Amino acid sequence: MIKVFVPRDTTALSLGADEIAATLAREIDARHLDVELVRNGSRGLFWLEPLVEVETPRGRVAYGPVAPEDLEDLLENGLLEGADHRLCQGLTEEIPWLKNQQRLTFARAGVIDPVAIDDYHAHDGFSGLYAALKMTPQQIVDQIKASGLRGRGGAAFPAGIKWQTVLDASPANPASRYHNQKFIVCNADEGDSGTFADRMVMEADPYMLIEGMIIAGLAVGAEQGYIYLRSEYPVAHRIFNEAISHAEAEGILGDDILNSGRNFHLEVRLGAGAYICGEETSLLDSLEGKRGVVRVKPPLPAIKGAFGQPTVVNNVLTLAAVPFILSQGGDAYAQYGMGRSRGTLAFQLAGNIERGGLVELAFGITLKDLLEQYGGGTASGRAMHAIQVGGPLGAYLPEHLWDTPLDYEAFAEVGGTVGHGGIVVFDDTVNMAAQARFSMEFCVVESCGKCTPCRIGSTRGVEVIDRITADDNRQANLELLHELCETLEYGSLCAMGGMTPNPVRSAVKYFPQDFARPARTPASTEDA
Repeated sequence: MIKVFVPRDTTALSLGADEIAATLAREIDARHLDVELVRNGSRGLFWLEPLVEVETPRGRVAYGPVAPEDLEDLLENGLLEGADHRLCQGLTEEIPWLKNQQRLTFARAGVIDPVAIDDYHAHDGFSGLYAALKMTPQQIVDQIKASGLRGRGGAAFPAGIKWQTVLDASPANPASRYHNQKFIVCNADEGDSGTFADRMVMEADPYMLIEGMIIAGLAVGAEQGYIYLRSEYPVAHRIFNEAISHAEAEGILGDDILNSGRNFHLEVRLGAGAYICGEETSLLDSLEGKRGVVRVKPPLPAIKGAFGQPTVVNNVLTLAAVPFILSQGGDAYAQYGMGRSRGTLAFQLAGNIERGGLVELAFGITLKDLLEQYGGGTASGRAMHAIQVGGPLGAYLPEHLWDTPLDYEAFAEVGGTVGHGGIVVFDDTVNMAAQARFSMEFCVVESCGKCTPCRIGSTRGVEVIDRITADDNRQANLELLHELCETLEYGSLCAMGGMTPNPVRSAVKYFPQDFARPARTPASTEDA
């Protein structure tokens, strides 16, 4: 039987993958073909989606981007034999854009049926869990420490230190209904502009995240996990719940997992549609059914987190890296990267770019090399002008900083942030004063409102930028903007207000000419 793969990833679906699958199924039935249609995840080559693959003796052959009206021609001209065609990209694994990556976390993405647990087993799935079940909690934590894994959500805090803190914390709390419990919370509230790696994990390889969360539970003594998933990810929600059901049926989740005498239960909680709920303490409030508002720290969530109990809060990519580390060893993971930035990161190319998608590489490649080797220039064909790395709170980087290695410390030295790995490209038609204003307005809209510098400071910031671009006492207002940014940076409770100055300052510093003419303001924060 021949296998044909059509992705069920959100990006592919938005480009017509369901229609392609339905059309292909009809053609298979009408022609009485011995073909199995597999709905896989995306390989991350979004510029080729929908990417249809055919299993052949030589390997899987890729065709893309495929439209429904292309199918009849493809079938007539040897699609099922992997024949040459104008849409043929050759052997999937030999496409340079994919072949030259260093895929550790995304090795199975697009390869397997995301909800077929046997498929996951056949591709080295659960090997990390089997290894962890033979270890003590401290031995598991020591492997995470040895790997050098840092939080992939943006803060880059060492995961091993966080896990050690939760392992050592006492869960005794006699006055609470959660007495003697610890929790694992996965932050899947992926809200940064230009990011989609968390979604890809959940839609292409959900068992990997489940495995990582179980291992985290074994490491710190937690028997309950929660995935806080952004409500705008309905496909991920559906796929992940299906994967949880299969894992429970197979005895991988629930009581006595894999006959080990250990327990771990997992539940998906949908987010409240607020960017601020990506901040870990705000997320915990929302998880508990409260309004998502930033908590004052200390106490840290590792000591007093979900429901007042010791809690590991990690991002999807952090937990998704754990199975490889436990399977291959912490030292194997630490072989990748540079300096204190060990392992790989999923760089997500977005914005005005010809070849958008996910590129997993070891830390250390420069921003320029990444974009030249994978980005293919701007979609508009115009010159790249500015690049924002690390989401809406990251700096706008001019060309002379594009040689900076993608490394947490190297980016911090130039006033940037690697963040979650989102990279948004702007061409030379973009007014950076308008982008600075958008950054302030974004804070206005998304602030939880708890602290005055963030709530009021961002509102005043929009007004000040408007006066600058209107040439209303420009120099005095530029000085006022600088002072306002200092207040936001040092007076805010969390990174929402504390990092909003990054894009604003960088726009003023590197693109001053744009503040000397009226700014073209984005229609709304929803559109930008």
